[in-house]
Amino acid sequence: MVYNVPMSSVNAVTLKLSEEEVDKVLSLYDEEQTAPSSPYVFFEAKTNDCRVFVYVKKDKEGCRKVLFQGAGAEEEARIFGYVPEEKEIAKPSPFPQIGSDEVGTGDFFGPVIVVATLVKKSDLPFLKKLGVTDSKKIEDEKILEIAPKLIARLPYSSLTVDNRKYNELRGQGMNLNAMKAILHNAALLKLKTQYPKAMACIDQFAEPKTYFSYLKNEKRVLKDIAFSVRGELAFPSVAAASIIARFSFLKRMEELGKRYGCTFPFGAGKQVDEFAKEFLANHGEEALQEVCKINFVNFKRIHEE
Repeated sequence: MVYNVPMSSVNAVTLKLSEEEVDKVLSLYDEEQTAPSSPYVFFEAKTNDCRVFVYVKKDKEGCRKVLFQGAGAEEEARIFGYVPEEKEIAKPSPFPQIGSDEVGTGDFFGPVIVVATLVKKSDLPFLKKLGVTDSKKIEDEKILEIAPKLIARLPYSSLTVDNRKYNELRGQGMNLNAMKAILHNAALLKLKTQYPKAMACIDQFAEPKTYFSYLKNEKRVLKDIAFSVRGELAFPSVAAASIIARFSFLKRMEELGKRYGCTFPFGAGKQVDEFAKEFLANHGEEALQEVCKINFVNFKRIHEE
C-alpha cells in the first residue's frame, strides 16, 4: 500500500534563482535538455512529469526566472528551495517510523549518500532539544555538533555511492532519480527488516508510480511507504535522516580533502569551476573523475575553456 501525504496540486512553480543556483539546474537536467521553445528561454528540459524553463533575462539582482511546469512541478521546484505553504502540508506522525533522505545530488564533488533512520515517539523530546529539522536549514557547524548525538541514539542505515560508481552508473544510462530510488529502497528495507512494525516514510522526489517503476528489477521492494514532499516537516525520522546524511557527506568531503591536500567546495557554481580547473592542472584527469560527477555541466565547462 502507498500512502500519500495530502499536498496541493500546483502545476506551475516559478522561482527566482541566482547564477549559482541556475548552474545547479543546468547540471541536474543536462541529460533531459531539449531545444528552447522560445527566444526568451536559454535552457529547457523535460522530465517524465515536468518541463523546466530557464529564462534569458536577469533582474537587477542578477537572478533568472526558472519555471517548473507540469504534474511534477512542486517536486522538482523543492530541490531548489521551493517551500509550499505550511497549510498545504499534512503532518501525520505515526510511531515508530523509519524515514529516509539523501544528500550530494546537487554537488559536483563528492558522493551521493542516502540515510534511513528509526524514530520512536519517546525520541521526540530528544529531537526537539537538539533542534532537529531539515539539514538544509542547519549550518554545517551545528550538523557536526548534533549528528553524533543522533547516531549514538537512533538506529540508522547509510548507503554511499562514490564518484567512481556514480559515473559508472550514469554512463550505463541510469538517471539520478532511479539511483536514488534504489538507494532509498535498500536503506529503508534494512531497518524495516529489524523493525517490521515501523512505518516507512520518504522525502518524496518522484511520484510514487514513477518511484516504483525504478525498482522493477530489484529483488526486494518495500511497498508500504508514506510519500511526502517536504518530508522533513511531516516526519521527524526524515529530518533526523537528513542531518545524519549531511554529516556523513561532510566527513567524506573532509576525507577527500585530506587525500589531495585541499578543501573541496560544495555545490556546482562558478567557484567550483575555478577550483576544478586548478585541481585538474595539479592532479590530472583520472584524479578529477575520481572525485566529481562527470555528467554535470561543470565538467563540460572546465574542459571547453
